[in-house]
Amino acid sequence: MFLTRIPCPSWIDHSEERLNRSVAYFPLVGAIVGGICAVVFLLANRLFSREISVVLCMIAGVLVTGAFHEDGFADFCDGFGGGWTKEKILEIMKDSRIGAFGTIALILLFLLKYHVMIDLNSARLPALLIAGHSISRMFPVWIMKFLPYVRDVSAVTKPIGVLTHGLDMVAATLFGLVPLAYFGRLYMLIPAVASAVTALLMALYMRKWIGGYTGDCLGAVQQVTEVVFYGATLAIWTFM
Repeated sequence: MFLTRIPCPSWIDHSEERLNRSVAYFPLVGAIVGGICAVVFLLANRLFSREISVVLCMIAGVLVTGAFHEDGFADFCDGFGGGWTKEKILEIMKDSRIGAFGTIALILLFLLKYHVMIDLNSARLPALLIAGHSISRMFPVWIMKFLPYVRDVSAVTKPIGVLTHGLDMVAATLFGLVPLAYFGRLYMLIPAVASAVTALLMALYMRKWIGGYTGDCLGAVQQVTEVVFYGATLAIWTFM
């Protein structure tokens, strides 16, 4: 319910403790989202061209998540692109309206994701979607572990979970990396490392400018590391 628009049973209640414990399962939710995108691609690819199938697959991902991460990415680009102090960056990111930086960044992000997915092997793309969506939701969990949340929690409209148990990060890491085992090749760790380095650089950038992270920052990390994962995989498969 926190990361997607997938309905939950009405008997499931909300509590701060449950939200905190759910953080460990973010990559597992990502695998579910990736699985839905993979099914849409496989079905569409039987009826339409590869290009249309990729677009429908991307639309499915946006619909399932309610553009949750894309919205965070746009706000992140607006904030860090237009603000020069911590206060200004946070103020811009809090604005629900999208600005020039966010609009341009989203267009370029979707273009890059589309063209990378077009160039990837069709037979392997469904499995790669599951791996990409899961591992890209692992890195925000790491950031939540090592960086402080910089907003006033009482002012946040959608609550942010925190890691309260030591094994939660281990569980999140396992959920994030297990889909890579499907490929059965050690070289698939290279895209994972490339994504991890990207997440680290983004985390250092956030710590420098605002001293920690916000929900929008986590969304941006998910989007960027997902595209980096696909791009690094394409680069490797080109020479394999």
